[in-house]
Amino acid sequence: MLKTVTRLALGVTTALALSIPAAGAADVKLKASHQWPGGKGDVRDEMVQILAREVAKADVGVEIVIYPGQSLFKAREQWGAMTKGQLDISAFPLDYASGRHPQFSATLMPGLVRNHDRAARLNTSPFMDDIKKIVNDAGVVVIADAWLAGGFASKKQCITSPESMQGQVTRAAGPAFEQMLVGAGASISSMPSSEIYTALQTGVLDAANTSSGSFVSYRIYEQTTCLTAPGANALWFMYEPILMSKRSWDKLSEEQQDALMAAGKVAEDYFAAEAKGLDAKMIKAFEDAGVEVVEMSADNYDAWLAIAKETSYKNFADNVPGGEELIAKALAVD
Repeated sequence: MLKTVTRLALGVTTALALSIPAAGAADVKLKASHQWPGGKGDVRDEMVQILAREVAKADVGVEIVIYPGQSLFKAREQWGAMTKGQLDISAFPLDYASGRHPQFSATLMPGLVRNHDRAARLNTSPFMDDIKKIVNDAGVVVIADAWLAGGFASKKQCITSPESMQGQVTRAAGPAFEQMLVGAGASISSMPSSEIYTALQTGVLDAANTSSGSFVSYRIYEQTTCLTAPGANALWFMYEPILMSKRSWDKLSEEQQDALMAAGKVAEDYFAAEAKGLDAKMIKAFEDAGVEVVEMSADNYDAWLAIAKETSYKNFADNVPGGEELIAKALAVD
C-alpha cells in the first residue's frame, strides 16, 4: 500500500514523495524522480510505482521513494543528476538530454516511428542498441523501454497540413521537431510539457505537441479548441524510458540488480498493454471537453515528412556524429 512521506529535496525544498517500503528492512533507499503528476493515472508515474512495488515484493533490501511532479528535480535537470549519482532513477524523455548527446534527437524524430507496433520493434533493433550504448557510456542504465505517441493541439486552428501551422507559436519537445515546424512556418517557444498549460493560458503559445499521456495529465483540453490525434499517421513518437544512474546501479548486489531488471520488465509490459489505449483516452478527454478532434491524412503526413527530410533529417545527418547511419538503422526496421 502507498503511504505518503516527506523528504527534504536538495536540502532546500520539502517534497511530497510516494514511498513503497520493502517487505524486509531496506538496506538501500533509491530516489525516483519524474515530472508528471503522482497518483493520478499518468502511465509514466504508474510505471515507476510498479517498479517500486515489484522491488518491494522481491524483498532484496531495496526501497524506492518516488518524487513526482518535479518535486525533487526539474524535468531537464534529471539527466545530469543521474550521471552525477545525485538521482537514482527517473522516468525521463530521452530527447531532453539531446543538448548533451545530440544522437538522442533520433528518439523524437518526426515520422520515424509512425505507429505503436513499429515502436515495439525498434526496442530490440540495432538502432536502439546504438542509443542504449550512448546512454550506458554516459553513466546511465535503461531499466524499461517506453514509446509514447502524441499529436498536436491548438487554440487557433486545427493542425493538419504544414500550411495550417503557419503563424502559430508552438511548443515542440525537441530540436528535430522544432526544425521541421520552423520549416513549415511556425514560431517556436521551448519548454517542458509541464509548462504547456500555463503558456497556452497566458498567450505565450498558440499550439503545442506532446505525448497523449501528457495531453491528458496536464489537462491541455482546457486551453485548446482542436486536437490532432495520432491515428494511423502519427508524426510524433517519443522515447520515455525508466533510467537509473550507473553509479547507483553499481552499488547494488547482483540479487538487487536482478530484482530491479525484473521489476522493470513488469513495468514495461504494463506500458506496452496501455500504450494504444492512451490515445483513445486522450481523444475521449478532449471530446468530453468539447474540443474538435481530427487526424492527419496520409497526404498530410507525407507533406510533413518531406519538410522533415529537408530540415531535421538533413541537419541530423550533417551535424550529428553517426547521425546518417543511426537514421538508416531506424528506417531499416520493418
